[in-house]
Amino acid sequence: MTDRLSIACTAFEGPRLLAAGPLSAVALAVKAAGGGGLVFEDATGRVIDLDLRGSDAEILARLQPSAPAAEPRGRGRPKLGVTAREVTLLPRHWDWLAAQPGGASVALRKLVEQAMRDGRQTRRVAQEAAYRVMTALAGDLPGYEEAIRALFAGDSAGLATHSAGWPADIRTYVTRLAFNRETP
Repeated sequence: MTDRLSIACTAFEGPRLLAAGPLSAVALAVKAAGGGGLVFEDATGRVIDLDLRGSDAEILARLQPSAPAAEPRGRGRPKLGVTAREVTLLPRHWDWLAAQPGGASVALRKLVEQAMRDGRQTRRVAQEAAYRVMTALAGDLPGYEEAIRALFAGDSAGLATHSAGWPADIRTYVTRLAFNRETP
């Protein structure tokens, strides 16, 4: 499990970048600045709600998830966290899966793991993160809709053109999330 305090985040107070770095440092910087603004998780672009009441130690303690109570281990196979769900495939897909060593479940797990390693979804995840941030910070700014179209078209030059009038901190952050680089 990832340590929540070290998640990469960025905080904005209006159009101004307030802090960037691990959640622990960003949360304390937001508190020091008066507690206003939005904090985004860099990997997903989702807003993180912070409870900034109390001392710094209390704030950091609340950010750390509590450990689940350990259940006594019973007899039988260990619980692996496998979730059964329905998958809809064409008959030829089922035939192919059935012919794979280990059966359909093993083949599907291997395919998913391989896709996760290859990073096939990386571009889409980056676009979604940038979209969330753009919606929250730049939804009312000129060129927003055109910038969204450029983002999902993978057009970094178009995004730069349509976001040129935005505050520099927002433009830089969106570009970094979308294309993993700073603005030109």
